Amino acid sequence: MITVLAIMTAGIVLGIFLQKKKKLIQINDKLTMWAIYLLLFLLGISVGSNDTIMQNLDTIGVKALIITAGSLIGSILAAWFVYVKFFKNKEQLNEK
Repeated sequence: MITVLAIMTAGIVLGIFLQKKKKLIQINDKLTMWAIYLLLFLLGISVGSNDTIMQNLDTIGVKALIITAGSLIGSILAAWFVYVKFFKNKEQLNEK
C-alpha cells in the first residue's frame, strides 16, 4: 500500500511541474486510455480462463444486476431528496 501511495504522490508532484506542457498532457491522456484498455483486456483473459467464474457466471451476473439496480435507485432517491430539501424552495423564490 505504501508503494501505491508513493507512486501516486510522485505522479501528483510530477503533474504539478508539467501542468504547462499541453502536448505532453495530451500524450499522457492517450497513453492512459490505452493502459486502461490493456488492463481490461487482461482482466477479460483472467476471467475467461478461470473455470470457477465461468461456471458461476449466471449467478454472478444476477447478483451484479441486483447491486447495480440498488445503487442506481439509491442514487436517484438521494439526489431527489437533496434537490427537494435544499434547492426546490430556492428556485421557487427566484421565480417570484
